[in-house]
Amino acid sequence: MGEGGSRPKLSVVIPVYNERATIEELLRRVQAVEIEKEIIVVDDGSTDGTGEFLQMLARIPQQSPTVPTPPPAGSLLRTDNIRVFFQDRNRGKGAALRRGFKEAQGEIILVQDADLEYDPRDYHQLLEPTERGMADVVFGSRFLGGPHRVLFFWHYVGNRFLTILSDMFTDLNLSDVSAGYKVFRREVLQQIELREDGFAFDAEVTAKVARGGWRVYEVPISYWGRTYAEGKKITWRDGIKVFYCILRYNLFG
Repeated sequence: MGEGGSRPKLSVVIPVYNERATIEELLRRVQAVEIEKEIIVVDDGSTDGTGEFLQMLARIPQQSPTVPTPPPAGSLLRTDNIRVFFQDRNRGKGAALRRGFKEAQGEIILVQDADLEYDPRDYHQLLEPTERGMADVVFGSRFLGGPHRVLFFWHYVGNRFLTILSDMFTDLNLSDVSAGYKVFRREVLQQIELREDGFAFDAEVTAKVARGGWRVYEVPISYWGRTYAEGKKITWRDGIKVFYCILRYNLFG
């Protein structure tokens, strides 16, 4: 809880798997956003040193406002609003998010990937529709005019196909169902039962939000995509699972 036992305004939930090269800088960028917040990090069985770094953060008393971090960065990182949780093994992004949602205490919950593809400087525009009382759920979109790195034509085609398929079933007019940025009012997640462990989280939560009649907005975001050599993890197999889950959760509930 925040000061005096009140809830923080925002919980940033970060699922992490093998992102040692980016997690420290990502946390620094999230902390730089001037919004009252807590940061929930869920390590999903990392094996590249990410877990050890997060263990170090977890051992720091929350009374310590900042700590020096290990090389190569070796600079101060605010830690008093960071809470770290560890999965017993690699269970997938969806499973890590469920754990983070369970632990989150904020009135608004925002999903943040642990790589540097999504820019925390977009938080203010992502939060605006909920803060103005217009939206219960906000999706970021990489295709509404924000700057983005040009990569992977067939990924774009696949994403457009899956987004259109999802829109046909949900009767929403989203442009980017698989975007990493999603924002929820706390009560939305409290009333949705999520089951998917992997990247199909996006298809499942979209179907269940639509079925619940929640007010959905979409805002443009920037996107700094990375290559597989740089650590990108999603593959065509995940696309097939998303296709299946769009059918499953829209046709069979």
